[in-house]
Amino acid sequence: MEEKQEILPAVEAEEHRTHRERGELVVGLDIGTTKVCCVVGEAFEDGVEIIGVGIAPSLGMKKGVVVNIESTVKSIREAVSVAEDMAGCDLHSVHVGIAGNHIKGFNSPGILAINGREIKKSDIDDVITAARTVKISANQQVIHVLPQEYMVDDHTGIQNPLGMTGVRLVTNVHIVTADMGAVHNLVTCCNKAGLDVADLVLESIASADAVLSPDEMELGVALLDIGGGTTDLAIFCEGTIRHTCEIGLGGHNLTNDLSMGLRTPLQEAERLKEDYGSAISSFIKPNLVVDVPTVGDREPRKITQKVLVDIIQARIAEILEVVNRELIASGQKNRINGGIVITGGTALLANIVELAEQIFDLQVRIGYPVGITGAVEKINTPRCTTGVGLVLQGRKKHLVQGQSNSSMVGRVRGWMKKIM
Repeated sequence: MEEKQEILPAVEAEEHRTHRERGELVVGLDIGTTKVCCVVGEAFEDGVEIIGVGIAPSLGMKKGVVVNIESTVKSIREAVSVAEDMAGCDLHSVHVGIAGNHIKGFNSPGILAINGREIKKSDIDDVITAARTVKISANQQVIHVLPQEYMVDDHTGIQNPLGMTGVRLVTNVHIVTADMGAVHNLVTCCNKAGLDVADLVLESIASADAVLSPDEMELGVALLDIGGGTTDLAIFCEGTIRHTCEIGLGGHNLTNDLSMGLRTPLQEAERLKEDYGSAISSFIKPNLVVDVPTVGDREPRKITQKVLVDIIQARIAEILEVVNRELIASGQKNRINGGIVITGGTALLANIVELAEQIFDLQVRIGYPVGITGAVEKINTPRCTTGVGLVLQGRKKHLVQGQSNSSMVGRVRGWMKKIM
């Protein structure tokens, strides 16, 4: 059983807040295939305190992409309203997670001549600009340019070359792009719900902030965020991002397989998955009988739990096998010395750690949000890692980079003008 992050009781958290100045309000909005999760935090120099959370069913998304704007707006408003009531404030600006098959991630080098002088901040900006000057599809928009490392002449593995002297500055960056239409629809839904989008963040990068330790990122770790519609993979090594990938399979595929295989409505299949599901059929009691509701006025059918779990195991094994092939193809699997961390709603499936360790031949653990305090116990679940991670990403931009809400909103508006 994984150790969960301790959350301060509500009364204690409120008393704690009254004894310190109010922090910067940061809001994370995870608009997923199965749920919308809105997390409200106060950002301080020493951490983040969660003061509100709202979760609502997601009715207008499919595999991380908006398919019904009106339904998505309604789900966003519902989640935000609950979070506002809990936090006791009105929300206007949010950091939004983005996922889906349309997301592309790749590495790109950049080179800049320094000519023997001291490297300035403008030089670092210029070499990153050179690295991002690559041809991408006309319908793709860059959402992240993440420096991996720098090289000054023959010196490699440099994290910050500022102030060094050399002839040539080289960098490698990881670039993440998204489909312009998908970005436009996601931002439009937030705007229609009365919210400005301060930033768009790849969900696996946000989740990594919430569950991975610096030691894991340094040693080499793969984060596997298995949501309802997509599975997001992010690989870190030597403290930086090395590879990202979006796979169009997730927990909803397990539910749909159960619904089809057992001839039961989707909502009943979801309940059966949560109540009786497992990733390995040999770990359950073979003779346990389960009632399976049917449609109409028919009596529930009786099946063994093993029949149900066999269906789940086939699909979850397929998802993990796809991920394993991606790990090998990335060329990074032999660098993952810190193992695999699984998060997202499907991480709660019984025995998924054991199955994953069999398939990956690596150590596996379940990722819960860490590095936060607060009064909301339900934030302490793999289902909420992206929402918490988005808040932590927002805190970085507010406190570390000194960016204001208005500047980040301006960046997103700039994207929207390009799309229009």
